[in-house]
Amino acid sequence: MKQWDKAFKERGKIFLEPQENMLEMIKCFKKNGVRKILDLGSGTGRHIIQLAQEGFDVYGIDISEEGIKITRKWLKGEKLKADLKIGSMYARLPYKDNFFDAIISIQSFHHERIRNIRKGILEIKRILKPNGFIFMTFRKRKFGKVYPNGTIVEKYGKQKSRYKVIEARTYVPIEGEEKGLPHYLFNRQLIKKEFNNFKISEIWADKKGHYCFLGKLIK
Repeated sequence: MKQWDKAFKERGKIFLEPQENMLEMIKCFKKNGVRKILDLGSGTGRHIIQLAQEGFDVYGIDISEEGIKITRKWLKGEKLKADLKIGSMYARLPYKDNFFDAIISIQSFHHERIRNIRKGILEIKRILKPNGFIFMTFRKRKFGKVYPNGTIVEKYGKQKSRYKVIEARTYVPIEGEEKGLPHYLFNRQLIKKEFNNFKISEIWADKKGHYCFLGKLIK
């Protein structure tokens, strides 16, 4: 939380453009009568704004108080409304059972160890209606060379990044804005395994290197 609060205070709306498939998802949601949508890990509100503009009943939750403040200010400037809360997506969520028609989570739900991600999945199943939609994206990545001390060093152009492996398929950055923040690396098989209560219609990779999937809850 402190890391994201610091980043949002320094840089404001870090993410502005909606995820590249959101317009398609919105068409799908409207076609299937979706009204109430939750954005898990809503950040500074790029998808909150987009969904509210499209007329949905929008809810958002994020661990960063600063992110929620920015979103509320943004909503006010656009004369839009949404129900926003500060909280973790891996804890008990402050919503009733079978409450939402759809849940989205963009580039955020993989930021934990798998045991806590599984707790989050159970909460999603609880608050999503039967046949409710889920649209998520996860970082698509493979480990580079792992040194004996458990460190990974990767190079992007002239910039090097260092990470520490903390458990299977899980690493934390040693430096930068996400220092100390766990990242779990999903693949197609693991998405199907962990979300086995969902009928997944498609898994694909977007242009920014993230796995995306759309599914419906089977209860």
